[in-house]
Amino acid sequence: MRRIVIGIGGVTNGGKTTLTKRLVSVLPNCCVIHQDDFFKPPDQIEVGEDGFKQWDVITAIDMEAMVNTVTAWAENPVKFARSHGIAPSRSESEDVQILILEGFLLYNHRLLADMCSERYCLSIPYEECKRRRSGRNYTIPDPPGLFDGHVWPMYLKHRQEMEESGVSIVALDGLRSKDEIFDKVYTDIQNRFLNTS
Repeated sequence: MRRIVIGIGGVTNGGKTTLTKRLVSVLPNCCVIHQDDFFKPPDQIEVGEDGFKQWDVITAIDMEAMVNTVTAWAENPVKFARSHGIAPSRSESEDVQILILEGFLLYNHRLLADMCSERYCLSIPYEECKRRRSGRNYTIPDPPGLFDGHVWPMYLKHRQEMEESGVSIVALDGLRSKDEIFDKVYTDIQNRFLNTS
């Protein structure tokens, strides 16, 4: 059984979730793990020197639990899918199992980055990111100044760390249309992993 792990990473509000949902709907035997599901409880999130709760740093995420979850999938993808309420897809290639990892700090954790068969990273410029973020309704609303004082500076810091790590990543321009981005990633996955000819 071939196991393929696709990373969909990048900036907040860059289009990761939209792309992930489309891929899950068309790829055979596909599960998804969202990094956001591994945030630590609010009382464990420190307040930084910038005065904001440090949600946009890797220590806010239980990365050990995330790696363990990916490992559980790799050990038995079919059992993992069933235990997460995912119905098996009708696929000619049942020997192929796909896992999509979606999150903003996937490639800043070397073990998790190394688990990926392919890594994609969506980016958008500051102005567009701020516009999209201000239009989102979060369970806990952003306090005034959070984007400029914490979110964007942490993104720049983590992007630089990721680029310096030497991990091979396919850059995606989040300003392109959703269809163009999807077509590029879907075609890549088909050509690299699913074509048997």
